Amino acid sequence: METVERTLDKHGAPVYVRKEIVHNRHVVETLQERGAIFVDETDQVPEGAIVVFSAHGVSPEVHKTAEERQLRTIDATCPLVTKVHQEAKRFARDDYDIILIGHEGHEEVEGTAGEAPRHIQVVDGPDAVDDVQVRDESRVIWLSQTTLSVDETMETVHRLRERFPLLNDPPSDDICYATQNRQVAVKALAPECDLVIVVGSQNSSNSQRLVEVALQNGAQASYLVDYARDIDLAWLDGVTTVGVTSGASVPEVLVRGVLDLLAEHGYEDVQSVTTAQETLTFALPRELRPARVTR
Repeated sequence: METVERTLDKHGAPVYVRKEIVHNRHVVETLQERGAIFVDETDQVPEGAIVVFSAHGVSPEVHKTAEERQLRTIDATCPLVTKVHQEAKRFARDDYDIILIGHEGHEEVEGTAGEAPRHIQVVDGPDAVDDVQVRDESRVIWLSQTTLSVDETMETVHRLRERFPLLNDPPSDDICYATQNRQVAVKALAPECDLVIVVGSQNSSNSQRLVEVALQNGAQASYLVDYARDIDLAWLDGVTTVGVTSGASVPEVLVRGVLDLLAEHGYEDVQSVTTAQETLTFALPRELRPARVTR
């Protein structure tokens, strides 16, 4: 989000963004009001214009198309997604069969698979494992989309390892730390809650996973909302304890709005559940970093 804001500050409107910069309705609408234009593909961007690539990453083919159209590109790919891209390229060079666990059609999965289409097979959950075919069972590795359910991913890995006992693990965990932390926190609070409200958008994979995790870990009900106004007050009937969490790209103001609405309806006692401290920060794209001054 900051990448698009800084690009608008530096170059003025319009700034084109391929796909939603993050999967959050409020963020997209806020940036549109400032002059960001969201497009599905780079051929919708006027030649020579500025285009920002979203946090979910893009394939080499998208970079090539942008170059052919002489677009000025700013890559806002999340570094954790970039890491998976680098792993895919590395293992493709070493001629491994790569099993990419992720949701078919998701932008991140399309971008990663595009790095090595002849080596990568997408597996969308445990039930898809039986369809996997490999050339050499000793040269198979799994990677994953960064926003998946940790538990479901490991169930898929378990099924894969039953078929391919020599399956290799990625060099480091692929699932985003922010996604994992939120799932762990929901696991901790869900057993105490009659209802868990997840603030996030319907097309946000990591937000959808939080609803699933809440229901799997003891919450009697769980719903995904973009805004406090989306809450159906009937959900609160008979509810003593409400859990509140949010997707990884949700602005804090939206969470605060939900807490304020709940306070208006008698849920004034707020207790925080902390399972991790997040201190990691990422640099802006090189084109937007402040110039260094040499003295």
